[in-house]
Amino acid sequence: MQIDVIGGGSLGLLFGAKLADAGGVVTIWTRSSEQAALLTEKGVTLRELGEGGERSVAVLGASALEAERSHSILPRRSERGTRWIIVAVKQTDVNEQLLSLLQKLATSRGRDGTAIVCLQNGIGHLERIMERLPSIPLYAVTVTEGAKRLDGHTVEHTGKGELWIGEWTANGRKRDIFEDKSLEILVSILESAGFATFLSNNWDNRMYNKLLINAVINPLTAIFDVENGQLPLHPSREQFMRALHAETEQVLIQAGMLPQQDSWQTIIDVCRNTSRNVSSMLSDIRGRRATEIDAINGGVVMLARKLGQRAPLNEAVIALVKTLHPKPNMEE
Repeated sequence: MQIDVIGGGSLGLLFGAKLADAGGVVTIWTRSSEQAALLTEKGVTLRELGEGGERSVAVLGASALEAERSHSILPRRSERGTRWIIVAVKQTDVNEQLLSLLQKLATSRGRDGTAIVCLQNGIGHLERIMERLPSIPLYAVTVTEGAKRLDGHTVEHTGKGELWIGEWTANGRKRDIFEDKSLEILVSILESAGFATFLSNNWDNRMYNKLLINAVINPLTAIFDVENGQLPLHPSREQFMRALHAETEQVLIQAGMLPQQDSWQTIIDVCRNTSRNVSSMLSDIRGRRATEIDAINGGVVMLARKLGQRAPLNEAVIALVKTLHPKPNMEE
């Protein structure tokens, strides 16, 4: 199976390495030509959980920037089956350059076609991809695996979780038998790679579940500057978590999310299972980069406004996180 992973961050390296280790033909598309060359030369160094040890996995690196300058895409190494494109960049990076790359990859494929899988937090990115590529099968994923990028080709697997995948059906497409079979093969290789993978038939509900988790954990780890596992350990932090969870859950239920039996415990479990993980939002703050706060908590505020309500705690964490964003003259 040919797999293109777009993004050389923590999840991009983790998925690229584990899928290549499971037999996939993997290309990892990176922002810089330097990282692409490093991955081609050294592969991905994967540090597994516990006693899993460390190993190097061969992948092909490719620069998204160079693809923009070229009219050709890397030679196809696998002509059979669907070409799966896994988008593993931040929600804020689903921009014109990435959409152009997706379009090139999708149209360079032969008769067997292409499908896109999105790992992003927040809401809004699926609509942007669908607008550019309305006829391409589009899948969304919620993933609670923990990963930490140590350098341009090394990633540490910091926590086990679950992966739920469902088709984004807003474009009105209907899967054919070939697409169903290709999806079965993708799920099989994900499971072979060690990801606990499940199919979701109610993607809107699953998307809201993911948004609830991210809207609580991501901004608060950034504000308090703590790893996931440390977040609920202090009484004042836990109190803030509970209040933000209650407000966010109420908004999302009114927007269409099915009530969960114990969504609070789910958040605590994610913190525990990814205890050593630095959330993407905290990583961005530490790296003096803008965050996905507008796509995550901003998405909750947008849904509340559509319902004629307010989400004051979500508004507050947006303001707090943005005070930590780099000033324009400090941007790298």
